[in-house]
Amino acid sequence: MITSINHTRWYDRIWAALIFFTRLPFWRLHQPPKECYKTVVEHWPLAGWLTGAAMALTLWIGSMYLPYAVAVVVAIIARLLLTGALHEDGLADFLDGFGGGGHDRSRILSIMKDSHIGTYGVLGLIAYELLLATVLYSMPPQLAAMTIAAADPYAKMVTAQLIMMMPYARTEEEAKNKTIYRKMNWQAGISLAIQGLVPMAAYLWWTGINWELVIFLPCLVMYLLYLLIWNRLRGYTGDCCGAVCLLVELTVYLVVCAI
Repeated sequence: MITSINHTRWYDRIWAALIFFTRLPFWRLHQPPKECYKTVVEHWPLAGWLTGAAMALTLWIGSMYLPYAVAVVVAIIARLLLTGALHEDGLADFLDGFGGGGHDRSRILSIMKDSHIGTYGVLGLIAYELLLATVLYSMPPQLAAMTIAAADPYAKMVTAQLIMMMPYARTEEEAKNKTIYRKMNWQAGISLAIQGLVPMAAYLWWTGINWELVIFLPCLVMYLLYLLIWNRLRGYTGDCCGAVCLLVELTVYLVVCAI
């Protein structure tokens, strides 16, 4: 199977990531081989270039014509529509599973796979969206837009390390999308780093913000969440990846806001 993945074309793998992580009709133009979907995490930050740029432009342009608070909310809605709330769904399932499943691994996985949202998920999503909107509103429009464009791919790059740090918690047949991501080789790792770090490096250079905190604290949050997931599940799921991605990204905004 790994050989067949390695023989897929690089642009098919990128196309699969754009299909998987957005709701834009890329699939109408081209449908890559099924094996390519095992590599989508390797191009996750590249999808973040698209979703982050769309949200940033919506906020920046919207702030010119709308009250700023409205522009922030519209920008958040724009990304929800663009991604189909994929990561928010993961965050809700993650909170329900870890909140209601206790230390019972099988119960946590069962709750996370349930399509119904529970109390923990509802309250968690409300708290997350309120905090996200408030933090973005606290920044000037141009800074908020630039931060979004850098934080989105950076958070995806950091979160992608989860698939290298532990195995998948379910079998391929039990996975929601019937796909298990492959472990990245060194070439994919370098590509992933470039995708996530280039926008962040440009952002830090342009703004002059303390780079140590912006880079380190989100990684610390990812590591703490990794310890929690490993302790409870001994492996990751797609919901875990989505939840960690949003929380790491939110950490970037909180650090910039604090600075």
